[in-house]
Amino acid sequence: MAIDKLGSNALASDSVTSAKIAPDAVVTADIDDDSITYPKTSFADSATGAQTLPTGTTAQRPGSSANGMIRYNTTLNVTEEYRDGSWKTLSSVSVTSGGTTTTSGGYTIHTFTSSGTFSISGAARTGVDYLVVAGGGGGGSRRAGGGGGGGMVNATNQTLNPGDYTITIGAGGAGATTDTNNGVVGGDTVFGSVQTCNGGGYGGGEGKAGGNGGSGGGGSDGQGGGNGTSGQGNSGGTSSGSSGGGGGGGKSASGQNGGTAGTNTGGNGGAGLTLAYSGSSVAYAGGGGGGSRDNAAAGSGASGGGNGGVTSSTVATAGAANRGGGGGGGGRQGSAPFVGANGGSGVVVIRYLT
Repeated sequence: MAIDKLGSNALASDSVTSAKIAPDAVVTADIDDDSITYPKTSFADSATGAQTLPTGTTAQRPGSSANGMIRYNTTLNVTEEYRDGSWKTLSSVSVTSGGTTTTSGGYTIHTFTSSGTFSISGAARTGVDYLVVAGGGGGGSRRAGGGGGGGMVNATNQTLNPGDYTITIGAGGAGATTDTNNGVVGGDTVFGSVQTCNGGGYGGGEGKAGGNGGSGGGGSDGQGGGNGTSGQGNSGGTSSGSSGGGGGGGKSASGQNGGTAGTNTGGNGGAGLTLAYSGSSVAYAGGGGGGSRDNAAAGSGASGGGNGGVTSSTVATAGAANRGGGGGGGGRQGSAPFVGANGGSGVVVIRYLT
């Protein structure tokens, strides 16, 4: 038998339970507007108490989300709403994501070895430490300069506002593969609008100056090293006459000069900077060593920078990946030139107390 719409006074308290109602037996058309109030529902605890929201994990979010939805996320431990096409945090906590996330020494650490997005929702994230390292420069060819270390900046106790921060990781510059050519400047690393670091300068090929960059590349055959960027690195070393190449500059020191005291040696790369933001001590942004002439000693790379080359069996080595080291400069023995090595790629590391 058909029934009229149910009014608010039609049912006694607790007279109807879920066991007495067949599935889909009562539809919205059967219920008067405003006839169900907080005492008649399970999601409202009381008029002056609290409303119990739907709860679930991030994976359990509705498949067809719509603006105005609200729920408690048990994965993130926050209240969230769906607005403007995405779920957004309402709770007064800071929720962060992005990169490879680890913990160490009471810190949560986000490491970006490739490009990505660092996201903050809810409240601003305070007490943030970060380091940004660009790609190292490539070494030059034939008694050449070493590549400069990638530009590096680190900061402590910063506040980052909610939003998405695009991370771009700079590639290491290519080492010279053709006789007497320069290497290639390293790629810039970008941390949203917070910080941009310049790629390391290229190492100069035979008779050429080093390139400017985060740290400058070393010069060859009497030519000067490139300049570093203020606050990010230092200059590359010069070369004395037709001798070994200068070392690339690093975060903490300039590259050493090649061919010192009338020798044919390559200059050592400039020192970088060692930090433990990743959970262990890592040396970043060192310069590549300069290549030598006529079997003399090549320059050593520093803080992830590659070593300079000597002969076809002792070739220049690449800067360390995700440390921004400069590539080693190519050597020369007799008339045989040897190519320069690639710089190492950059990195971004962000940490805060858990």
